[in-house]
Amino acid sequence: MASRLHSSRLFQTLKTTSSICRLRHLSTATAAAAKESYEDADGISMKGVKISGRPLYLDMQATSPVDPRVLDAMLPYYLSSFGNPHSRTHLYGWESDLAVEKARAQVAALINASPKEIVFTSGATESNNISVKGVMHFYKEKKRHVITTQTEHKCVLDSCRHLQQEGFEVTYLPVGSDGIVDIDLMRSAIRPDTGLVSVMTVNNEIGVIQPIEEIGNICRELGVPFHTDAAQALGKIPVDVEKMNVSLMSLSGHKIYGPKGVGALYMRRRPRIRVEPQMNGGGQERGIRSGTVPTPLVVGMGAACELAMKEMEYDDKRISALQERLLNGVKAKLDGVVVNGSKEKRGEFANGAEGSGSFKWECMHKCKFGALICSKGVGGR
Repeated sequence: MASRLHSSRLFQTLKTTSSICRLRHLSTATAAAAKESYEDADGISMKGVKISGRPLYLDMQATSPVDPRVLDAMLPYYLSSFGNPHSRTHLYGWESDLAVEKARAQVAALINASPKEIVFTSGATESNNISVKGVMHFYKEKKRHVITTQTEHKCVLDSCRHLQQEGFEVTYLPVGSDGIVDIDLMRSAIRPDTGLVSVMTVNNEIGVIQPIEEIGNICRELGVPFHTDAAQALGKIPVDVEKMNVSLMSLSGHKIYGPKGVGALYMRRRPRIRVEPQMNGGGQERGIRSGTVPTPLVVGMGAACELAMKEMEYDDKRISALQERLLNGVKAKLDGVVVNGSKEKRGEFANGAEGSGSFKWECMHKCKFGALICSKGVGGR
């Protein structure tokens, strides 16, 4: 009997080891495929631009590559543990459900929230839509006014315009020359029928950091729900929903070396914030976001959040030094370099509105796509 048991365990160990090796092999093959070269003797031609080689990628606020460690965490849920996390009657569903809940806890830990306050979505755009339209639709009988800024992400601005078409009023606050919203102006704009204030944490164009804690304190004092789009802040600066006093927070996976197609929405439980679902279906994610939760993507976002928590301090120092080096180098070789937005209240990882590193300049050759991919080199020199 002991011999049989030993043999059974040995077979299971070998089977598991073989499976792991196979997954690692696939992961390595995927990584190798990502290194496909576009270089040839004649250079690269794309969208009417011809350059000598593949340019450096300096647009991390648009998207980031998937961290290999994140990909390794995801692969089993594409290949072997592929069950529907909402299937409650068998092992495949149970193990996927456990993976989803682990990821939920990983996301929550990065922003100091409870896992029960995290709702998975397809990305920050969907989270913003649920927040802006969902809150106002739920409280529409008594609340008909929204406050936001003129420099929000397009999905927030378009959601507000959609509400205006439905008869809601929206106040679009301007920002100063430094890109920061005026706190006193914010307070004076709040009315008894204001149902939501929405201000992004870090601007997606110039990287300035808004005074989220101060805005959160004002909103809590006056009893107004506060939403922030933190897609560009997550994993790059400390984010604490308790200190910030936010009611809702939109998050994205692919900005932090996670996969595209997944995001999350933080929804405060105490005091409870309510929204009207923007999608009808099977009632997944507490009925707020129906649709099968994509286990591999969710696992990837969770893994990316865990890595960000561990490496944020190191990354901040490293990126700060690189940004300073880049900016000083460009200033030394080019005239007319202007830093966009506040030099003090900004993330050390942000692109500028034009160019990179939160500054702008014009290519001396007037290249169609700007100086960074000028055929004569960076800056056209």
